[in-house]
Amino acid sequence: MNIPSLTISSVRKGLTDRTFSAVELAQEALAFAKAENPKTNAYLTFSDERALAAARAVDAKLAAGEDPGVLAGVPVGVKDVISTRGVRTTCGSKLLEHYIPPYDATAIERLEAAGGVMIGKANCDEFAMGSSNENSAYGPVRNPVALDRVPGGSSGGSAAVVAQGTAVVSLGSDTGGSIRQPASFCGCVGVTPTYGRVSRYGLVAFASSLDHIGPFSRTVADSATLLTAIAGRDSRDATSALHEVQDYAAAMQQPLQGLKIGLPKEYFAGLANETGDRIQAGIEVLKKQGCEIVDVSLPHTEYAIEAYYIICTAEVSANLSRFDGVRFTTRSAKAETLIDMYKNSRGEGFGAEAKRRIMLGAYVLSHGYYDAYYIKAQRVRSLITRDFAQAFEKVDALITPVSPFPAFKLGEKVNDPLQMYLSDIYTITGSLAGIPCMNVPCGTTAEGLPVGMQILTKHFSEDLMFRIAHQYEMSGGFSA
Repeated sequence: MNIPSLTISSVRKGLTDRTFSAVELAQEALAFAKAENPKTNAYLTFSDERALAAARAVDAKLAAGEDPGVLAGVPVGVKDVISTRGVRTTCGSKLLEHYIPPYDATAIERLEAAGGVMIGKANCDEFAMGSSNENSAYGPVRNPVALDRVPGGSSGGSAAVVAQGTAVVSLGSDTGGSIRQPASFCGCVGVTPTYGRVSRYGLVAFASSLDHIGPFSRTVADSATLLTAIAGRDSRDATSALHEVQDYAAAMQQPLQGLKIGLPKEYFAGLANETGDRIQAGIEVLKKQGCEIVDVSLPHTEYAIEAYYIICTAEVSANLSRFDGVRFTTRSAKAETLIDMYKNSRGEGFGAEAKRRIMLGAYVLSHGYYDAYYIKAQRVRSLITRDFAQAFEKVDALITPVSPFPAFKLGEKVNDPLQMYLSDIYTITGSLAGIPCMNVPCGTTAEGLPVGMQILTKHFSEDLMFRIAHQYEMSGGFSA
């Protein structure tokens, strides 16, 4: 079987037609992923036993005439910041090199209840901090489209396994663009749902008020199916929403005639020519579908980078304080006193980017700076959220770039943190507002590098977002 050509629906058809069994598919997927992984370093851990056990359960249900679930037999990659019972979860850090969680994240429970087969844990920037996937303690991930390029971060491994074809779909996490930007760089679909749409229980916290779990796929329909399976209220996560999960598949079939699509002027200045050209071609596809294009303004966008990096680093400094060498982390051998154990375990275990963000966060929360920085950043966040609310009074959805440029070369920005942070300039606003956003491919540059287009809608309007994305895909927009 040709693993890279599979979709959720084709897997289902193959199982029901008895073309292959779930166990045969899992074995083939594992073998293919292991053979391809040296090229990209996209997987950190393979979960053979768990994958085969899940596949056997699917085959047993099919044999008994029971519904095996919407993800029956589908090979799935999972970002290594999502807890998986009995399977190593490192968060891309030496601190958690040997950590094996005793429980599953809610998203994993729901994925497997729907018949999904987790074949392995995907490499990522350490504790999800980065825009290139060069901050992993286990080496960078290489972009399958161009092996000398980054896949984007921090969910670069989750994007790469889908783009490479070693998983049909995958789960990533997004704090300021860490699903959409890698999806753009690798040429696949990546979805950041409304904050609270998917439970964060079992997601190792980076910035708790910004973290989301979301899907990667090669088609819009597959992302919609995976999100349907994992979304919904969870009593173990107080921030998970009570809002009903829509029927995304049904909504996708509706035409786009009469929808108003907003283009925020702040997002289209300073784009690389080819990136702007590809996105403009994508907008033309939507016009042909009957959408009305409207110019809008999100005036507080210019303050987003500063606000985001104050808020997220403040939350990082609090969340990462638990990794101290006492409990589940690797402990330094140079620990003659308690203070030495804390300092040496954290000093040896955290990488440069994690240390940088912890220090920034501690600074903005310190006495005398909390009001000057953190409180002001939260006020800016409120203004950005209000900008989106006012825009959605005029239009149904927004179209923007995902990144100012396509995938850059490995090592190109790694020594310039400010330039690296600017990679997220078009994605962090949606994250700060907590609205649903997604990347869809919209063609390639002359060098063959993918370009992504971002679709944003108001809170809990994933159904509309998927409708626009699916109709765009069916109209040939991915190669626009």
